[in-house]
Amino acid sequence: MLSHLLIKNYALIDELELSPDRELNIVTGETGAGKSIILGAIGLLLGNRADTRVLYNPEQKCVIEGVFGVSGYRIERIFDEEELDYSDTCIVRREIGVSGKSRAFVNDTPVNLETLRRITSQMMDIHSQHDSVLLGSNEYQLEIVDTYAQNEERIRAYRLDYQSYRTKKTHYDQLQTEASAMRKEFNYNNFLYEELVKAQLQSNEQETLEQELTILENAEDIKERLQVAYEYLDNTEQSVIDFLKGTVSNLTYISKLSNQYEQLQQRAQSSLIELRDLADEISVEQSRVEIDDVRAETIRERLNLLYQLQTKHQVKGVEELIVLSNELGQKVSKVLNLDDALADAKGQAEAARQKLQTSADALSASRKLVIQPIESEIGHLLNDLGMPNASLKIQAELGKPTPTGVDTISFLFSANKGVKPQQLKNVASGGEFSRLMMAIKYILASKRSLPTIVFDEIDAGVSGEIAIKMGNMMRDMAHNHQIIAITHLHQIAGQGTAHYFVYKDHSADKTVSRIKKLTLDERINEIAQMIGGNNPSASALKNAREILKQRAASTAK
Repeated sequence: MLSHLLIKNYALIDELELSPDRELNIVTGETGAGKSIILGAIGLLLGNRADTRVLYNPEQKCVIEGVFGVSGYRIERIFDEEELDYSDTCIVRREIGVSGKSRAFVNDTPVNLETLRRITSQMMDIHSQHDSVLLGSNEYQLEIVDTYAQNEERIRAYRLDYQSYRTKKTHYDQLQTEASAMRKEFNYNNFLYEELVKAQLQSNEQETLEQELTILENAEDIKERLQVAYEYLDNTEQSVIDFLKGTVSNLTYISKLSNQYEQLQQRAQSSLIELRDLADEISVEQSRVEIDDVRAETIRERLNLLYQLQTKHQVKGVEELIVLSNELGQKVSKVLNLDDALADAKGQAEAARQKLQTSADALSASRKLVIQPIESEIGHLLNDLGMPNASLKIQAELGKPTPTGVDTISFLFSANKGVKPQQLKNVASGGEFSRLMMAIKYILASKRSLPTIVFDEIDAGVSGEIAIKMGNMMRDMAHNHQIIAITHLHQIAGQGTAHYFVYKDHSADKTVSRIKKLTLDERINEIAQMIGGNNPSASALKNAREILKQRAASTAK
């Protein structure tokens, strides 16, 4: 339940704190005093969006904080799934900065709005005027049936199966589309692939062949110049090596006379060795060079093939041709294995469909099972609420799988005897909607493990004895749930175990909304004003005391 609420810098609220009673909390006040503002602040804790227009002081951030007691409500699983620390006392906070940026926290851990909604939806339910509009929609009617049937786990299982089926069906459909296109391109791709395979492409082949061809095309000149270079180094007449030998001989002689010439001799000797080695290598290279026109022509033909393939496929180099060949091979292989892939994908989609159908059937059966009990309970409650001839019929029609199942639920309503039930949005008046919604909320309360329920003027359009009965229903619900009821009716206000009054304070330069918990005398006066106006008569005050006395006597029982 909500044990403490803090609102700072929100709309007309500078700062407000509220610690609701465990049972039935009544909130009253003049129109425009700020009751809806408090409800809006609570809505932020439930994940509603907000912007800087809600700031009372635009230079300070807005803070809404709720402290909830959640022991015994079995929501630890959600905390585990969201990787949040669980505690029997849960602190939820929303902050809206001056820039409009919003942040949310659960037990001081930052969370996104989706996580916030998932958690707080298990702590609090708000009925607003918007819910009465929603009641006419098939989606909302389906939610009512599912809540009564306690279908949460069945819906979770169904949605997992639905998502699995959609994924596998989409994969199969895409594969069919791809298969059609790939089959059209198969012959062409296969031709290109076989051509590249036949070419027996090798990495770095082009560079190697181009270098070899350059040598072959210049073989005669290369061979001649290598011979000349060799003869300069080492021929029988005058050569560099012969001259260097004389240099070494002379330096060897004088190195014996003085150590200072030894280093010169060693350098000359090293040069002689290096030149002899160089001459040998030149001789070997010269002998390797051959004039081979046949080999040159073979290389030219190979390079022309590689150049043509690169031009044809608009790539640069053999490496890209190899990549293209692999890609074409995969396409060709995929087409050759299409029938197996399609059969496998179809089988998986069909298995997923059958599993989805099983989940859908279980969900539908659960829904159909509660239709008659819902109709019966609602009928009895509407009779108690002054509509003895009212009837609610629930139709369930089967259709194609959707994220919510295969059922379309329709509530058909008639408030009068002899009138055929029709769609809610076509037949229910404001007061009838209020009573019907009260009956629905009443029967659903026993089906949900929900700490706090907020009613925002669910009594709209009713009065007199009906209002008393609605108040009694709220009081009954408050035995198992914390109820916060915003009302304008004294019959309901008198049923509360705590009464809060919202008012505007004009004492400062800027109007602010405030709330206070009423004492017994203040409560008598507030209820009397609700009965007889701003200056209640003695009979109105007496009536107010009697209402509170009757509530106290009923509670004592």
